[in-house]
Amino acid sequence: MRWVNRHPKKGERILLGALPVAVLLIAYLIVAAQRHADNPFDKILPLPGAMGQAMSALMFQADQLTGQVTFWADTLASLYRLGLGLGIATLTALVVSLVLGVLPPVRATFGPLVTGIAVIPPIALLPILFIALGLGETAKVALIAIGVAPVMIRDIAAYIAALPAEQVIKAQTLGASSWQIMIRVALPQAMPRLIHAVRLALGPAWVFLISAEAIAADVGLGYRIFLVRRYLSMDVILPYVAWIALLAILMDWALALTSRKAFPWAEGQGR
Repeated sequence: MRWVNRHPKKGERILLGALPVAVLLIAYLIVAAQRHADNPFDKILPLPGAMGQAMSALMFQADQLTGQVTFWADTLASLYRLGLGLGIATLTALVVSLVLGVLPPVRATFGPLVTGIAVIPPIALLPILFIALGLGETAKVALIAIGVAPVMIRDIAAYIAALPAEQVIKAQTLGASSWQIMIRVALPQAMPRLIHAVRLALGPAWVFLISAEAIAADVGLGYRIFLVRRYLSMDVILPYVAWIALLAILMDWALALTSRKAFPWAEGQGR
C-alpha cells in the first residue's frame, strides 16, 4: 500500500505523534548528561532533577513578598490576559466579518483599511500602546486583540463573501432582509471558520502576550522567563516554555473538539 493511501488509526496516530517528542527528550537527556559529566555546574542544559527542584519551589511555596505561589500566579495572570485579548478579538472579528462579508458596499469601503491594519507588525505598535494606554493590563490586552483581530477579520470576511450566491438569492426570494441574511445564512456557516481562525491565532497571541509581559509586567509567564534569564536559570526557563506549549496545545485541542461537537457538518473544512 502506498503511504499516500495509508490513514493511521487513532492509537497509531497517538504513538506516531509521541515518537518525535520522545526522540527529542532522549537526545536532550544524552547531551545534558554529557555536558554535566564535563562540567557539573553547567547551567545551559539542566538535568531533570535540577528542573524539578527549581520548579518545586515555584509551584508549592508562597513568595514571601507577595504571599502568592509564583508559578500559579504567573499562569493565572497570563491566561487572564490571553483570554481577554482573544475574547475581544473573536467578538470583534465575528461582528465586523459578518458586516464586511454580507454587505459589498461596506466591504469595498472598509476592506482596504482592514487589510492595511492586518499587515502592520503588531509588535511595532507596542510602544504606541504603552504610551497611549500606560503600562497596565489594558495595553497588554489591546496588543493581543489588535494583533490577531484584523487577520481573523480578513479570513472570515473572505469566507463569508465566498458563500454560494444561490443561498443569498434564495433567502431574498423568501423575503429575508440584509440583517436576516447576515444572521440566518452567514452566521451559522461562519462559526466553524471562526473557531478555526481562533486556533490559528493562538500562536501569534502567545507571542504578543510574552512580548508585552517581558517589557512591562510584574507577574506572568513571559515576565518570569525574562526575569530569570539574567541569572541563566534554564532550570526555570525550560519548564516555563514547556508549560506554555502544553497550555497552547490544550487550548487548540479544546477548540478543535468544540468545532467537531458543535459543527460536525463542517468537519474537514478549513483544514
